[in-house]
Amino acid sequence: MFEPGTKAPAFALPSSDGGTVKLADLAGSYVVLYFYPRDNTPGCTIEAQDFRDAMPALKKLGAVVLGVSKDSIASHCKFRDKYGLTFPLLTDAEGKVMEAYGAWGEKVLYGKKSLGIIRSTVVIGKDGKVVRHWPKVSVKGHAEDVRATIAAHASGGAVPAAAPARAKAPAKAKAPAKAKAPAKAKAPAKKK
Repeated sequence: MFEPGTKAPAFALPSSDGGTVKLADLAGSYVVLYFYPRDNTPGCTIEAQDFRDAMPALKKLGAVVLGVSKDSIASHCKFRDKYGLTFPLLTDAEGKVMEAYGAWGEKVLYGKKSLGIIRSTVVIGKDGKVVRHWPKVSVKGHAEDVRATIAAHASGGAVPAAAPARAKAPAKAKAPAKAKAPAKAKAPAKKK
């Protein structure tokens, strides 16, 4: 996990908008660098659409959004066009930038451990230093959390800290089973 104030690792990656995007060329802007597993998958699509919808507010704050996965530029272009994404998608085919940002490693999916892309986000300040790092992202509400973080930082306010991992609540003790009342004896049948 990157601590706030850490210098962000440099990168230069091919973009769905053509050419190469370099961190050095983005000095003076906030950079939202989000890593996601794959184009056109449910969680990745929701996350991309949420960032797309947050773009007007993020642009007002002087932020650029960059999505990063191992998908090809052709795949990124189809994904971008299908969902009207308004920010570049970058290809990190070798995974070197992902490794530098802690977005590649062991993860568990359906009970199986594997190596892969860890859904995560780093906000880099105008000075090239990390403002906040989300090492494991939950998609719902994430784009708004990113926007609020940048707004707080831009206004000189306190940047919300990453929420600590929640410990599982202890299992509730089961109440003892109630003893069943003995069945009522049936009255003997009347003789006719």
